[in-house]
Amino acid sequence: MNEILEDFYLKAIARTKKLALEDIDTYLESKENLPAYEQYVLERKRYIDQIWLNSWLNSATSQASNVKKKAYLSGKGFEVEGLSKKLINQMFRNEIREIEPFDLIDWLDSMFVNQGEEWEQRYAQAKEDYQNRITLQQQREAARKIVGKIDYYIDQLLGEQYEELYLYARYLLGCHLAIEIEQKVNPLFSEEMIFSSYLYHEMESAFNRKHYEEDITEKYETLISNYLFDFGPNWLKERLSSHLFADYLKVYNEPLSDTFLKEVAFEKFVAISQEFFEDLLEEYVADLIKLIDIPFDLATHQQIFANDRSERERKVVETLEEIKRQKEEEARMIADIFGREYNPPAGRNIHYVLHVGETNTGKTFQAIKRMKVASSGIYLAPLRLLALEVYEKLNDEGVPCSLKTGEEEKLVTNAAHIACTVEMFHEKDFYEVVVIDESQMIADKDRGFSWYKAITKANAKEVHIICSFNAKQMILELLGESHVEVIDYVRDIPLEVESQLFRLNHARKGDALVCFSRRRVLETASELQRSGRQVSMIYGSMPPETRKKQMQRFINGETTVIVATDAIGMGLNLPIRRIVFLENDKFDGTRRRWLTSQEIKQIAGRAGRRGIYNTGKVAFTNNLKSMARLLNQEDEPLKGFAIAPTTSVFERFQKYSRKLSLFFHLWEQFKSPNGTKKAALSEEKVLYEMIEDSIIEAKLSVADLYNFLHLPFSTNEPSLRAQWKQKLEAVVEGYDLPEPQLKHGGLEELELSYKSVGLHLLFLYKLGKSTEAYYWERVREEISDKIHDQLKAGVHIQKKKCKNCGKVLPSLFKFQVCNECHFERLDRKRY
Repeated sequence: MNEILEDFYLKAIARTKKLALEDIDTYLESKENLPAYEQYVLERKRYIDQIWLNSWLNSATSQASNVKKKAYLSGKGFEVEGLSKKLINQMFRNEIREIEPFDLIDWLDSMFVNQGEEWEQRYAQAKEDYQNRITLQQQREAARKIVGKIDYYIDQLLGEQYEELYLYARYLLGCHLAIEIEQKVNPLFSEEMIFSSYLYHEMESAFNRKHYEEDITEKYETLISNYLFDFGPNWLKERLSSHLFADYLKVYNEPLSDTFLKEVAFEKFVAISQEFFEDLLEEYVADLIKLIDIPFDLATHQQIFANDRSERERKVVETLEEIKRQKEEEARMIADIFGREYNPPAGRNIHYVLHVGETNTGKTFQAIKRMKVASSGIYLAPLRLLALEVYEKLNDEGVPCSLKTGEEEKLVTNAAHIACTVEMFHEKDFYEVVVIDESQMIADKDRGFSWYKAITKANAKEVHIICSFNAKQMILELLGESHVEVIDYVRDIPLEVESQLFRLNHARKGDALVCFSRRRVLETASELQRSGRQVSMIYGSMPPETRKKQMQRFINGETTVIVATDAIGMGLNLPIRRIVFLENDKFDGTRRRWLTSQEIKQIAGRAGRRGIYNTGKVAFTNNLKSMARLLNQEDEPLKGFAIAPTTSVFERFQKYSRKLSLFFHLWEQFKSPNGTKKAALSEEKVLYEMIEDSIIEAKLSVADLYNFLHLPFSTNEPSLRAQWKQKLEAVVEGYDLPEPQLKHGGLEELELSYKSVGLHLLFLYKLGKSTEAYYWERVREEISDKIHDQLKAGVHIQKKKCKNCGKVLPSLFKFQVCNECHFERLDRKRY
């Protein structure tokens, strides 16, 4: 015997012997009389011969490792390297068939030939084991049948007597609640409170106490389940048929026990206790706790339950009718308050001039040129900086012009012209010429309604509307049958997309590098400054005065590169040779998304200033083909303009309520007319939550309060929100306004101080305190100068570190965690 196979051979012999003896027992148990051993061998010869081969092949093949199989085959002269496991198994199995077989017949003969007594004992034991097995099977079948019968009858009883069981569980829970509520200093229920509301208040109380040891709902579910398991077995015994008890005793030789009933009914008790709990959630707590004074009697409690249920159903009907009435009343209010407020006029006796074209095509220049020669005019800008630019331009050219934004007023003697932000437009004021800039902003979900109001309600002889191509059709539809002159503008200077991907060391004179966050602007500027470049910066939260000085440095050649957010795309005329997109996506306040075709065009259009460059260059840092395709893609028309609450709307609302919480609710329910989209009013709601039900809301009219909520300041800054509330409290209480919070530390503190003064100025101008405002305007200018000086001196950005592991990240790395931590987190999620 090959030593590799010796162990498997011995195991195969042991298994062969075992299987042979089992076969003898199976053979003998089926015989009425004792057959001879020789008769067994004669009848089972073919099977006996097969036992060894099967045991041997299966034992050796399954237990031998692949290494041992290869070793055995190699010893037999086979070349096994490179062969598959499947083929190795097949070859091994074939070869071991030749091993000398174990002589099973000879082994059996040695045990039973001429051993009559041994053979008789084997027969007797096989018959006894067989009979015991049959008896056990019969007992199990009888037990299965009785369990099935009891299970069936329990099922019937629980279904037929559901109400009786429910009423007893209801009674027990009512007693528990009565005691529980009596023990509390401040009971958390009213006469009209249903049990589910009681649980909600219990959970709220536990949350306020930070008491989380026990889930409140689970507590009462378990309580009801325990009731059922406590009284359920006896209740079943009283109602089950007597023959079931006799049958159980016959099978098990002992009386039917509570434990057995609990086991059989376990799942049914759990299921029905959950049904009880669901039904009890709808019961009034007052109906439950009164049961403690009424001893349980089925008939009595059935009548009480019927009365309670009838009363509850009546209240449900009343509630549904009240809800229906409220909805109908709400619908009438919405129709009355909002009505046809947002339908555009059919036509007006005004000469409209629509200036349509891409960025940097002279649209605004032509419109303002017409306004300058008019007897009176108003320029409506999307940004305070643009209003300031027009204000200075007209005064420099000898046309007296005043400036008015939410945060400042510069009134010029005898001025018949005014430059202001679009939100400052008043429809009652008449001007010979009105100029509305960047009118595609009509689609902006938060500010768009200001453009809608200016376009449709301007009181003028002539209205000049400046917009991009994608807004043209919608604005024409808004103007209805009015007389509209359309002037299309085309760029004289072509835009050319560079074929090479941009890297920061490629920056050259006249470049504007565009990214989409203040931090990225500062990081990029800092990187360029370290390499010796002089850099200007522009970002949204930068003071307009600082922004103007930064632009002027670029115009004068003091700086060679400008790093900016997309604010650069809104009407800022700079000598830009090349626009470079450092990022292709932006965070829009809700999510991070890819830039749209219109956004790319608006920004890229600033490249190639007429009279300085013959071609405007555009470059990207990645996804070159996709971004170039978006740049050249045909504009998709705007499909809806924004709407927001108006003074008329608030006047009609005040007939119903002075609570702005109701107004916000009605605004959400109001279905926006086709072609419009409602302003979210999310910032206004955040501020309102701070003063709801306070003395502020009590003292101010709805319209006045909303105007304070609608003030244009950075509501995302907690400190500014707190200052806003303090100032509003001072207004209603008649105190002096608290002064702005000023800090003169780093750049962020200066910018926050600038915003704080801006908020203060919003209140001062709203309250008509112009004299005091002039002082704070000077303070704000000084802060702006300090910000400019810091930027001019150079930006120093603290090293960026991974917020997980603390590893220092590259200065322009876009994310807050390093790649290693990011992929490790992904792996954990997958796991």
